[in-house]
Amino acid sequence: MTPPLIEFQQVHKRYGDQPALVDINEQIHAGEVLVVCGPSGSGKSTLIRTINRLEPIQSGRILLKGQDVHRPGLDLNALRAGIGFVFQQFNLFPHLKVLENCTLAPQRLLGLGADEARDRATQLLQRVGLGHKLDARPDQLSGGQQQRVAIARALAMQPPVLLFDEPTSALDPEMVGEVLAVMQDLARDGMTMVCVTHEMGFAAEVADRLWFMDAGRVLERATPQAFFSDPQHPRARQFLREIRAPGMAGR
Repeated sequence: MTPPLIEFQQVHKRYGDQPALVDINEQIHAGEVLVVCGPSGSGKSTLIRTINRLEPIQSGRILLKGQDVHRPGLDLNALRAGIGFVFQQFNLFPHLKVLENCTLAPQRLLGLGADEARDRATQLLQRVGLGHKLDARPDQLSGGQQQRVAIARALAMQPPVLLFDEPTSALDPEMVGEVLAVMQDLARDGMTMVCVTHEMGFAAEVADRLWFMDAGRVLERATPQAFFSDPQHPRARQFLREIRAPGMAGR
């Protein structure tokens, strides 16, 4: 077994007196698609935001390629340049064109020349189906298109892992499929992905493994087939009953 790409070692986090992450000891391997699911407030988004230090931790270690990402003195810009992150709300630069959104960081942080950055960004935007929108601004795009630009922007840094924090939750239902299709394409190509999502259909079809969280703890780790057919933890069984109840589809 190769060493894990990401490893959580006895990670604890609190918001004031409220536990947010409790004794997290988990591993993620290169090429794996991991879906983190659970009820709202379970710690899913907090968990992935600790990987690139958008959230601090109180104790424990988080290793990326064997390096402690929360160690004092770490170059945060270098860390975040090497971890792709796709947010709920896209976070595109509104004053920049689509192409410029995807070339800025590779030029400034990786030192790419303008032509190389443009070629890389153009290829990635074509890959996500937006090669015809290079000169558009974010406010001229649909939510689904903006999120696809955000994915292309993250990929332009050629990170070893992409983190998705509920990437479809801000989208109208008809736009969800176009974003999930891009994510499925990345999974087929072997991209390491950690996805916080309520899209259980995507989890069932694409994930290699699922973590089920509640109250800041990982309560269950399973393949999609095992999780959806025979969940072991009582809280996981309750969660699946609730999302399958009438009126809860698409939660």
